[in-house]
Formats: sequence, structure tokens, C-alpha cells
Amino acid sequence: MLLHESLALTATRVPDRCALIVGGRRYSYARIQQLVAQMAARLRDGGLMRGERVATYIDNGLDAVIAVYATLKCGAVFIPVNPLTKADKLCYLLNDADASVLVTQESLRGEFAPALARAPSVRRCLVVESEGAECKLPATAPGNASTPIEAGTIDVDLASIIYTSGSTGEAKGVMLTHLNMLTAARSVSQYLALGRDDIILCTLPMAFDYGLYQVLMAFMVGATVVLERSFAFPVKVLERMAAERVTVFPGVPTMFSMLMNLKTVGRYDLASLRLITNTAAALSESHIRELRALFPQAQLYSMYGLTECQRVTYLPPDQLDRRPGSVGRGMPNEEVWLVDEAGLRLPNGNVGELVIRGSHVMRGYWRKPEATAKRLKSGALPGEMLLYSGDLFRTDQEGYLYFVARKDDIIKSRGEKVSPREVENVIYGMSAVQDAAVIGIEDALLGQAIKAFVVLRDGQVCSERDIIKHCAARLESFMTPKYVAIVPALPRTDTGKISKTGLS
Repeated sequence: MLLHESLALTATRVPDRCALIVGGRRYSYARIQQLVAQMAARLRDGGLMRGERVATYIDNGLDAVIAVYATLKCGAVFIPVNPLTKADKLCYLLNDADASVLVTQESLRGEFAPALARAPSVRRCLVVESEGAECKLPATAPGNASTPIEAGTIDVDLASIIYTSGSTGEAKGVMLTHLNMLTAARSVSQYLALGRDDIILCTLPMAFDYGLYQVLMAFMVGATVVLERSFAFPVKVLERMAAERVTVFPGVPTMFSMLMNLKTVGRYDLASLRLITNTAAALSESHIRELRALFPQAQLYSMYGLTECQRVTYLPPDQLDRRPGSVGRGMPNEEVWLVDEAGLRLPNGNVGELVIRGSHVMRGYWRKPEATAKRLKSGALPGEMLLYSGDLFRTDQEGYLYFVARKDDIIKSRGEKVSPREVENVIYGMSAVQDAAVIGIEDALLGQAIKAFVVLRDGQVCSERDIIKHCAARLESFMTPKYVAIVPALPRTDTGKISKTGLS
């Protein structure tokens, strides 16, 4: 089966079931399928060919969903681009992917117009917000519309190129096949036990794989997605959750921090909520406790994933009390283990790099063979490739995984290796703290000194000295921050993760 065929099957089985709720408007599976067919016909009439790339630069909403499935129906490859992306980066993405089509909206013209002027491969721009008006670029010819296009797609063909955030360097396009994405969606749907009766709230951008998969999984099982543009106004989101009787709430730590800072969560009837999921960054133990207290009727899944394979691990909710700091073990239909610096497999109870094996592992990085070779390496079985995550984990004696750090983020202070996450977890244990980020800075004596950036909760008072004393009482001396900066906010990536780039 191909990725978009799951929508077609669901539309055949339950045509009248509500697939999507956007701004209070409801769309059945039959209507979604009809709109997909219409946009696919327009793309084909414009000459879109199998394997070409279509960038979707658009806010969460009906058109974003339709554009993804219409592109796939044509046998083309969709590239989700966050609508917060500025012109220079958009230009880079269009040129790097050699995109043929841009699907966007009128409100983003100030960014996409200058980008298109420097992206010669894009021969067609579809502006969906202006009543479907098309903006054809000059000096380019549309494809032969009279030629019928048969996709001929099979499951090893590319379905999407999803660009990494670029927080550690130039953004790289992760190549994912239909098989990659179907495998991930099936496995995650299986362990979450998603079904037709679920109503999934998605405030995560569809340009972020975590947000995108909420739609892919829902359409696979026949569930309903309540799609919101963002989480910028959490009270409005809570109102929508209560009104629509939401059952599944996927989020990231920054979203949950915002909720914990609200005093009015208890006013909303969220009794239908059965499931909360977290990934992108690990929740601190204190945040886990607070989140469970806010939503005692819901099960909380701590998870870990990366764009290169979407999802890797999950912690069953019944293990939270025993292992609150763990992100669990491997999900169905994959194998994971740790290796040392020599690439040798480690037994439980050690720290090493996480390696992933499965049919959800990416094809590679788009047109970046050297970067691909660093992450995809030959396995023990002839012809297989394994994904080296670049992340350090430790395992307990039962094989449950605990995130330590990105390999590149490890701080070396006084000759010792320090995990920033371990220091951050201790800081999060202070009730006054909302967000924290720990980095290493150059120090003539220590090699690297530890510096913590801290955001306090509204109305809370806490000094830099208070934070250092709190850490000194709970951490080894070489792990205690030498410097603390209390700041009004921390920088974020487009997906809402705390970004340490630029902190100093």
C-alpha cells in the first residue's frame, strides 16, 4: 500500500465519518478525498511528473492536508515547510530540493515572492488562499496538460523530504519512502491503540513530522483530527478540546510548560482525554508529575524520535512511576541497541550511541552522500543499513532507555563528561523554574564551564545564587553550574524545541 491509499481506503469504508475539524468546520472522509482528487488534477494539468518535488509552505488547515495527499496521488514528493520560514531559508530549501511546484497562501507573499525570484526550478506556484488562483512564474512553460500522467509509484519511492531544523548546521533533507512512513505510522498507531473513536488535537505544525503524523495516523485508522494553526493561545485550545471532546493530545515540553503556567485548566471539561503524548525533547520528572496531576484521567506516553525515522521508543504509562526519566524501549517492528565508540554492541547498564534498525529508517539525506554515510552504516546482515542516531543513551538492567545527550552536546569540564540534560533535570526540580537550558562555555581553568539559562514562572522569584546552591546540593561539583543567567525567554526552533544555538 502507498501512503495516500490509506486515505482512499478509509474514505471507502467510512465516507461520512468526520475526518477533519478546522476552525469549527467539519469535513468528512468522502469530502477530503474529493478535494484531494481535485487538487491532484490541477497539479497534473500543470505538468507535475512522478518523482518531482512539491513544497507545501502553508499554515495548518484544510489546504495543508489536501496539498500533501494530492502531491502523493500524483506520484510526486511533498516537502513540508514551516510557514514561519523566512525568504532566505525558503529559497535555500526550494533550490536544494530542486522543487517544481510551490503550494502556498496569499498571506505569505512577502516571503515566497522574493524566494521564488531566486528559485529557477519552481515553474508553478499555487496560491490556495486566493480562491485557488494560480501565480505562474514568467519565462517558464507549464507542462503538457494533454499528456495523461500515470504515477506508477511503488512503496520504495520517495513520499516526502522533510528538512531537519539545521540547529547543528545546514538543514538537510531527510528522504522518506512510502514504506518508511507507513511503517512508522502503523507502529505508533499500534502501541497507542488509536482507533475510529479517537479525536486527535493537533496544534503542532504539519511541517514538523510529529504534527504531520497526527494526520497520517488518523486517516489510516479513521479517527478525527482537530487541526489548529498553533498553540499560541492555549486558552482557546483548551476551549476547543472541551467542545470537541478530544481524546488524544500530542504535545512538546514547551506546550506543557505553558499549560502548567495557567491557573484555569481545571475550568475545562477534559474528561474525554485518554491519552497525552510527548516527544521532540524529554520531559523533566517534575513536569511529568505536574502534567499527570493536571490530567489524572489520561495516560501519558513519553517518547523519543528523530526525523530520520520519525519514532524510535515509547514508555508504557504503567512504567512511569518506576522509570519517570526513561523514554522506554523500541516500538513494534524495529530493533534498537547501544554501541560504544568502536561500534561494538553494549550490554544493558551502559552508555552509548543509539542505533536503529527497521523499515522506517530513512533512505538518506537528499543529495548529501557524505552526511548520509555518517548516519547510515552497514549492518551485520548483507545489504542492510542501520541508522546511527548521534544521541547518547544509557540503559538500565531491563533495557529501558534514558536520554543522556546529543554526542555533540556533551560538556567536558574538569576532565569529566557532563550531560546537559542531567543538570537541566535538577534545575527543573525547582518549583519556580519554567524552562532551562545548559551549555558549556570556554574556560581557561576548567576547559569548559557549565552555564545555565533559566526562565522563571510568572510571579516567581529566584536568584542565580539560589539555583547554583540547589544544584550544588544535588550534583557532583564538576556538574554544578559556574554561571546562571535568568532570562525572560529562551530561543526556540520552528517546532517549539528550545534552541541552544547562539546561547553564550
